[in-house]
Amino acid sequence: MNLSDSQTGGVGPRRVSAMEAVLVHLRGAIERGDYAIGDKLPSEAELCRTLEISRPVLREALQTMGLTVSKTGKGTFVVANAVEDPTFGDYAASDLLEVRRHVEIPVAGYAALRRTPENLDHLAHLLDRMERETDTTAWVAMDTLFHLAVAEAAQNPVFRRVIEEIRDALARQSAFLNELGGRREQSNREHRAIVEALIDGSEPDAVEAMSHHLDRVETTLTDIVRPARTDTPTEGGPEA
Repeated sequence: MNLSDSQTGGVGPRRVSAMEAVLVHLRGAIERGDYAIGDKLPSEAELCRTLEISRPVLREALQTMGLTVSKTGKGTFVVANAVEDPTFGDYAASDLLEVRRHVEIPVAGYAALRRTPENLDHLAHLLDRMERETDTTAWVAMDTLFHLAVAEAAQNPVFRRVIEEIRDALARQSAFLNELGGRREQSNREHRAIVEALIDGSEPDAVEAMSHHLDRVETTLTDIVRPARTDTPTEGGPEA
């Protein structure tokens, strides 16, 4: 996916801190009950000033979290008090992952059996570039290209068309996981395992490597959306 998957130098850090600011501030306020379901949020301009972010970042974060809904001419209203299923572009994360498991895992197996020398050269070159890349935006673009290249190696144009259809959602998800989950280096290792399985021509290894990759995507997404509580009750007193 990547629509398929750290914080880096250059433009990256500002983008990361902005998304984190929205997620932490608004999710915390809503889950604490500062805003109840049905309440109207402050205006976009006010939120942008408070969080020191741009409107595009604010809008993307609000859409992804699924905690609010915007009504034209009326404002943005709270519709849920906990993030359950983030949305990336046109698709919910759960729907995206379900399709990816049914498509990309068998695709990896077909690719191991059908890949050409040109496919392997392309994947190896792309992976080398990804492992050297320090800019999150550039890495995310190559992440989607990587998954398209695996689909191409399966020698079935329908597989590529399916990945093309979800490409925007994969890119949004990948950026989200990198900004908030530090996924890039881990994802590079998982991609390397996939490529090595394709080089070996091992269908079982390719299937296992892609399955592991998608498992890690799901785990990271869950950790971001539903982080473990670190506060513990104090003896004889209220919860912190």
